[in-house]
Amino acid sequence: MTSYKIRHTTRYDYEVPVLHAQHLAHLRPRVLPFQRVGSSEVRVAPVARGALRSSDYFGNDCDTIELLEPHDALEVTALSRVTLAPRGVDLTQAVTPWEDCVALLRQGPQHFAVIEYAVDSPLVRAHTMFRSYSQGVFAPRRPLGEVIAELNHRIFTDFKYEPSATDISTPLAQVMRERSGVCQDFAHVAIACLRSFGIPARYVSGYLETVPPPGQVRLVGADASHAWAAAYIPELGFVDFDPTNDLLPDQRHITVAWGRDFSDVSPLKGVVLGGGGQRLTVGVDVEPLTDSSSALS
Repeated sequence: MTSYKIRHTTRYDYEVPVLHAQHLAHLRPRVLPFQRVGSSEVRVAPVARGALRSSDYFGNDCDTIELLEPHDALEVTALSRVTLAPRGVDLTQAVTPWEDCVALLRQGPQHFAVIEYAVDSPLVRAHTMFRSYSQGVFAPRRPLGEVIAELNHRIFTDFKYEPSATDISTPLAQVMRERSGVCQDFAHVAIACLRSFGIPARYVSGYLETVPPPGQVRLVGADASHAWAAAYIPELGFVDFDPTNDLLPDQRHITVAWGRDFSDVSPLKGVVLGGGGQRLTVGVDVEPLTDSSSALS
């Protein structure tokens, strides 16, 4: 078991005052069989006049924040404590050929809930470019577990992590052409490849441990929000994989939310009246907890 304290601060500084704003935040970690959430809190400055905590369509914990007074800056800080247990995922158990997995989706109501992850979403669309890129991975009659493992490794090998190469508006076609981007882009590429062959896949947002244990390498994407993908395997359910780091998430990946793509789980998005230009600053810290750690701070 591994426990963490997470602080995620998002700050907007506006050119002129914002008169009215409404935001949706996906900042609270999910409660999962392998992830226990000890506490979570979202602090807003200036203080929101209206705040509602609820669950979205995908079962993610989210906060709706409304500010009715003029403000020239907005700072939202999420403070959470989570404990992770080993997931114990073994892709060698996923022996069903990928073609049969696609066929199974049409054979019973037990799979209906995952069909929406096999079709196009706002930021990820099936396309021949993704089929061409991953054609060799989807060899005939290959077990789906092997397909996911190789796709994970291939994206890690072929693409360069370059924070300045893309932003949230960069189309996947450009990412494929330039072979560079960030974790969000690599997750979208993986999802697009899987969906192009009929495999349901979803986008997962979360965090990575900032300081790794002694003797372990520091993973790419620490000190910021992280993202990875999950593929649906009939034998195992949705299995997470991280193409940015070529591994299966375990006790160093903290899950916040999932959806069809980034647009479903953006950490903070909204609509403002006024503001003019704006400057965004984001800071994330994931700190391992000791037994003596106590209140949120």
